[in-house]
Amino acid sequence: MNQKTTFAVLQTRPMPDFNLALKEALDLAEMAVDRGADFLALPEFCGGIKTVNGAIAAPCAPEDQHPVLNGLRDFAVKNGIWMLAGSMAVPSPDGKILNRSCLVSADGEIVARYDKIHLFDIQLSDQEVYRESDVVVPGNRCVVAKTPFGMVGLSICYDLRFAGLYRDMAQAGAEILFVPAAFTRKTGAAHWHVLNRARAIENGAYVVAIGAVGDIEGGGGTYGHSLIVSPWGQVLADAGDARGIALAELDMDAVKQTRARIPSLQHDRDFRF
Repeated sequence: MNQKTTFAVLQTRPMPDFNLALKEALDLAEMAVDRGADFLALPEFCGGIKTVNGAIAAPCAPEDQHPVLNGLRDFAVKNGIWMLAGSMAVPSPDGKILNRSCLVSADGEIVARYDKIHLFDIQLSDQEVYRESDVVVPGNRCVVAKTPFGMVGLSICYDLRFAGLYRDMAQAGAEILFVPAAFTRKTGAAHWHVLNRARAIENGAYVVAIGAVGDIEGGGGTYGHSLIVSPWGQVLADAGDARGIALAELDMDAVKQTRARIPSLQHDRDFRF
């Protein structure tokens, strides 16, 4: 297993259709490969998103026919590189969508897929209300997968607020925790950095948190500040508040060393109220 790997977070803008979303992703992917990245990670709804009357209206297609996912898989094969297709809308049998993240190998194979479990149903103010469950069906499976770079755990956006999910992944062997997101500007400014650092510290794991940045067609906006956080909680890379990429080297020995220094994953105890 390679112990050190250069990861790139691709901070794309929210795009309203497949063609624009794929172009946005591939432009930054080319840039990251040119800068020596071994692994590429994209945000939530990198397959496209817009809003209609305040509701999510993401372009949707089956996995095997999804133009953005297939374009990313082709890029992975062409460049011999692994990537996380942060998330995209695929149809659910009940007429809604699944918010799905796909881990793609250098052979273009989907080696793991994760459907977002926790849905963003919140009310920030009388005017700012979000009901992801109106259009998205929640998943119910925690996903940890093996890669040449280490064991990875998959999550999406609002999952970040549910620490137990990440602890379960870490205790199942995950050394890198992915958080593709489209955080709002308000919640991002208040909570994004501290939540990602907390998930890294609690679990002695790297956190690779990829945020979309900019306005969403139809209304809404995303915070950006894609992060790579060390197992000790240090921010190794921050993509800021504009379209672009950020890179950092991940060393799996740092995970082992951190967990040896503070072995809290082994210290759970039963308790009662």
